[in-house]
Formats: sequence, structure tokens, C-alpha cells
Amino acid sequence: MSQVLPERRPSTPPDRWEPFSELEQVTQRMRRMLEQTIGGGWPSPLLTEGAGWSPFVDIEEQDDTYVLEAELPGVKRDDVNIEVVGNELSITGEIKEKERKGALRRRTRRTGRFEYRVRLPEQVDASKIEASLDQGVLTIRVPKSERSQRQKIEIKSK
Repeated sequence: MSQVLPERRPSTPPDRWEPFSELEQVTQRMRRMLEQTIGGGWPSPLLTEGAGWSPFVDIEEQDDTYVLEAELPGVKRDDVNIEVVGNELSITGEIKEKERKGALRRRTRRTGRFEYRVRLPEQVDASKIEASLDQGVLTIRVPKSERSQRQKIEIKSK
């Protein structure tokens, strides 16, 4: 018969509940378990430390263009790279850790390498893609090609 040992709890109550901190801890534990189970050669870049993280991105389809808005607070324009290869758009870059004078007691802001990839429809004009970075939001405008834009067809009577 197995015995259940009582759980040892700290004598001081926690200051306040931090759900995002707990979620990050669970994610780290899951990553370690997968690495131990599958090994370090797992092909998915999402599980490796070097892959970093993905920013939050909204994609809106308008009549003549696709608009991508990525949240990149604190990112400098020179630290972001946008590329189109075939019909895949990639946003990569890095948020650098700032130098601190005191001891860091809690960290919830993301730093390090980030990457976001999305497959574009075949009918886009990659040569006319425009990007701007304003107040931590990267906006990328991907125009549709002439042949893929919506056109109203008039019905003629006989």
C-alpha cells in the first residue's frame, strides 16, 4: 500500500496570484518534459530555445490588399527583418534585453529572437509590399494583384 506524504507549503502566504507567471512555468516544464522524452533533436523550432517566440498578429483582407498588424512593443526598426520568399512572408527580429542597474525581481516582458511566418495567397503583388512601424505596431500592406481583385460584372439585358 502506498502512503501519501503531506504537501509542504510555505509558511508565508503568496503576495498575489500571478496566472501568467504560472502559465510560463507550465510551458517551461512541458518543454523540458518533451526534450527529455523525445530528445534534443526534435525538429520543431517551437520547442527549441533559439526559436524564440511569435508576436501577436492580425491579418485583415480588404478589397485590394491584405493588412498584417504585428504587436512589437519596444522593437526598433533596425531590429526587424521582413522577407518574402515565394508566397511566404516572414517577420523576424530581436528585442534586446535592456541594461539594468538594479536586481530584476520579476520578468514578464518578452525579449530575444522572434519569428512569424504566414503563407500568402498566390495572387499578391510582392514587389509593392509596404511596411511601417509606429508605436509598437508593425503594419505590412500586401497588395493583391490586378487579376485577383474583386470586380463587379454588369448584367446586360437582351
